Amino acid sequence: MRIIVTGATGTVGRHVIDGLLAHGATVRAVTRRPDTAGLPPQVDVVAADLDDPTTLPPAFVDGDALYLLATGDTSAAIAAAEAAGIRRIVLLSSASAGFADDDAGGAFHRSAEDAVTSSGLQWTLLRPGMFAANLLDWADAIKEHGVVRAPYDRALQAPVDERDVAEIAVNALLYDGHASAIHTLTGPQALSKSEQVAAIATGAGRSIEFVELTPAEWRDEASASMPGYAIDWLLAYWAKTADAPETADPTLGRLLGRAPATVDEWAERHREAFR
Repeated sequence: MRIIVTGATGTVGRHVIDGLLAHGATVRAVTRRPDTAGLPPQVDVVAADLDDPTTLPPAFVDGDALYLLATGDTSAAIAAAEAAGIRRIVLLSSASAGFADDDAGGAFHRSAEDAVTSSGLQWTLLRPGMFAANLLDWADAIKEHGVVRAPYDRALQAPVDERDVAEIAVNALLYDGHASAIHTLTGPQALSKSEQVAAIATGAGRSIEFVELTPAEWRDEASASMPGYAIDWLLAYWAKTADAPETADPTLGRLLGRAPATVDEWAERHREAFR
């Protein structure tokens, strides 16, 4: 069984490849830069770009199942998959697709999901919430100053370990039981920012201080390294989750058959990034 993996060097994609190989699958990795992919030698690495659908047909040929990122023109990617004879697709979407309000991220991911669910393929939708890997954005400040400065401490989120998400993707690609399923995947604990910092400190084995900023203070500090649209989106998102905190969803643990990784367990695996 040949599995096509897009976003092969990404946060989840690289772990999907590792999991597929562990199950004995034949894997083709799709990436924009094969020369720097650094993937295992048994992986067939090909150049293609989801933002350029004309590159996809050769990458998808002879594939049986497809792991697809919700990026670029999903409808064109689905058409290429169907033309190549791919029968099963697992889409990495976002929990924002299930939000009631029509924020930009949610609308984009819902559109990608619609392209998948209206296709003739057997499909599974994965909707992860905040990735624990996003906490690496704090790594430089922690290493240099031992401090995290951020707004909206009360904005609860349940960071999910990217390896746990990859495990569900691998199972859905290789085995039955996930057809037409929509899996919302979160970590096991909804944590404030100060609690996330404390969990990193526990896992990394070091002291870290949390300083809560006002939104205006954080905007001033972030503007040196982040575009304005990203700052606006994050502040709006944190404001929303401060008023309506995210909760931990039990789906991931049920699918894994074990407790999902906590932030401190994730941080222990990445401890060198914070020390």
